Amino acid sequence: MTVQEMKAAACKAIQDHAEDIIALATAIEQEPELGYKEFKTAAKVQAELDKLGFEHKDGVAITGIITPVEGRDHEAKVAIMGELDAVLVPGCPTADPVTGAAHCCGHNAQAASVVGVAYALKESGIMKELDGDIVLMHVPSEEFVELEYRKGIIDEGKISLVGGKQEFIKLGAMDDIDVMIMQHTAGVTEMDGKTIYANPGGEGGLGFVGRLVKYTGKASHAASPWQGINALKAAQVGMLAIDSQRETFPPTDNIRVHPIVTRGGDLVNVVPSDVRIETYVRGNNTEGILKAAEKVDRSFQAGADAIGAKVDITKLPGYMCPIDCPPLKQIVYENLCGIFGEEHVDPIGRGGSTDASDVAHILPTCHMNIAGASGVFHGDDFKITDPQMAVVDAAKAMVCTAIDLLADGAGKALEIRKNWKPPMTKEEYLSQWCGL
Repeated sequence: MTVQEMKAAACKAIQDHAEDIIALATAIEQEPELGYKEFKTAAKVQAELDKLGFEHKDGVAITGIITPVEGRDHEAKVAIMGELDAVLVPGCPTADPVTGAAHCCGHNAQAASVVGVAYALKESGIMKELDGDIVLMHVPSEEFVELEYRKGIIDEGKISLVGGKQEFIKLGAMDDIDVMIMQHTAGVTEMDGKTIYANPGGEGGLGFVGRLVKYTGKASHAASPWQGINALKAAQVGMLAIDSQRETFPPTDNIRVHPIVTRGGDLVNVVPSDVRIETYVRGNNTEGILKAAEKVDRSFQAGADAIGAKVDITKLPGYMCPIDCPPLKQIVYENLCGIFGEEHVDPIGRGGSTDASDVAHILPTCHMNIAGASGVFHGDDFKITDPQMAVVDAAKAMVCTAIDLLADGAGKALEIRKNWKPPMTKEEYLSQWCGL
């Protein structure tokens, strides 16, 4: 088969099973789970892979799934990723009534679209025409949330890092991967009089580090507060100090600090002695993020010093700033144009705050954005309104890109890996960014 014939066959296989793929996305949406807890979600994906006859490795980073599919030769290896987890949005109509988890970011569409690729690989016959392997990866815990819970399972030795792709890197799941591609659900946008359905992603997003903060005071009866040390007041002073720092953040660094109090005390008539805070320090460059984080740490410490409380600050490696791999991005762009039409594709794109950026620092990566959703991301009105686009067409875009990379001796994949040098090795990433 020619490259175009392979793409046509793969897209037909996906379209033929559009109903099944969309049904999976809906089923995942109806039982949302937070990161490293996606057991029901993983079981749904595993059932689809079993139906197709694929062998897969389960329980990678607790709930992740890796499905290797071999080509006729093994010149290069392309990973196609999707995410499993949800966020907490209790007001969403599809939220779990007990946990408040909801798929208000589109990861249900992502996970299903990767299964759509699996249908193409099984039924189109393209793998016997490709000179490389494809590895489907369903990855847990993209959302950097529930930091206290995640710190707990880190302390138990179940994981080492908060982000699922970070953990995949640490576990060696990316060691033999030459190129990684994935997509994220987006909304339709208007630009220069054109309706935009897709873009190949890119730079311009924010990275961040995480902080888990615990203030310890001294409990006493609230009617006799002088007998205690109010940890909540210490936290208030710390957050006020952060607010006082905001004008010192250079505008060019685009710093964002947004703490939440996850525990503010125990009883209203007891002076709070145990107060917990989680926060990010976001920015558009690593140096700026780290400088801002130092100020944030000093501010939290100042709150404790002012009130006489103690503070423990756990520093967590968040996600790195997005970076481009231009030659890979061009291939993705061309395939998006083939699916959606050139007039509906923005060639530039923009990155976000995601652990896909961490992968991009160690190997060629492209994180495309494909429309099909409406509402505010992480808001209670978010929903998939065009599953054909968000799930089915997204699968087509990814498999067509993989075909380009692995056809004709896997020449394009090998050329990218040879000529585009990531800024870090795996070892440098784990030591310098993750502190392992």
